[in-house]
Amino acid sequence: MTPIDSGGAPGARGKSAVAVWLLACCALVFAMVVVGGVTRLTHSGLSIVQWQPIIGAVPPIGEAQWTKTFDQYKLTPEYRKVNEGMSLAAFKSIFWWEYFHRLLGRTIGIVFLLPLIWFWWRGRIDRALALRLTGIFVLGGLQGAMGWYMVKSGLVDDPRVSQYRLTAHLAIALAIYAAMLWTALGLLYSGAGAAAGAGQPRLRRFSWVITALVAYMVFTGGFVAGTHAGFAYNTFPLMNGHWIPPEIFALRPWPLNFFNNLATVQFDHRLGAWLLALLVPWFWLKARGAPLTPRARMSVNLLLGMLALQITLGLSTLLLVVPVPLAAAHQAGAVLLLTIALLTNHALR
Repeated sequence: MTPIDSGGAPGARGKSAVAVWLLACCALVFAMVVVGGVTRLTHSGLSIVQWQPIIGAVPPIGEAQWTKTFDQYKLTPEYRKVNEGMSLAAFKSIFWWEYFHRLLGRTIGIVFLLPLIWFWWRGRIDRALALRLTGIFVLGGLQGAMGWYMVKSGLVDDPRVSQYRLTAHLAIALAIYAAMLWTALGLLYSGAGAAAGAGQPRLRRFSWVITALVAYMVFTGGFVAGTHAGFAYNTFPLMNGHWIPPEIFALRPWPLNFFNNLATVQFDHRLGAWLLALLVPWFWLKARGAPLTPRARMSVNLLLGMLALQITLGLSTLLLVVPVPLAAAHQAGAVLLLTIALLTNHALR
């Protein structure tokens, strides 16, 4: 079997190979998001104060290099205002989280670029797919730059990264993840079950509404993380005795509340959870009576189950005041929920 069929498009074998490669890249991005969450939760993100894409791939070796790296960190506001007196051993513990986060980013770039060149050279991808994949690679480069832009915001007076840049960094990562996943699904299921939702246009639209809400949850979650809003209002279902906290529009001008006010940021995140808790079971009930393919039905069932798990993780994280393992699991759950929502969309396409 040749990788190119008579029409110049990739053959089935070539499509499967490209899809598996993209799914492997998705797995790496998933790990990147989880490690990034732990890096943030352990306050490790500001431990490396330089952006050296090539030289920075090698960690400090020997006591002299470690001392030099630690001395650079001692000049930052985070050390002076938060971690003054920190030992070298304690510094190493936060350094390694940020180092592995950046190392994963470099690894993803290599794992994506080299096979992309090989597949193109071997004729496994056509021109349209090559352009799309090149666009994803460029987006990955933008993601690296955004990561450093985010870190720089915490190396000035306030030893905390900008919640705007943090959310943008997370959003770009998930955009890359979603683009690779959707492309892989298109290669694996091209022409197979394409009419699965042909008679269910309302169900397909409903599915996309749910996906948009999941994206909204991720977006608001970025601001919850960036403002540390999870450490406030650690009660449920009320927020310190109120369904709607009275200070929700305390800031002026009022649009700032949606990004800077802890009450508003957390309320927005909770609102998304409430909407999903209502809409996903409704969607599941509507799908039960629809003639769906086994793949589509499995995706719908997984969506309901994953939402229940994600809400449980979110509530546990809130009520226990953001323990690192639970908060990291909650961030991982957000990616898995987005994954299943996209799988559902694709199965109903």
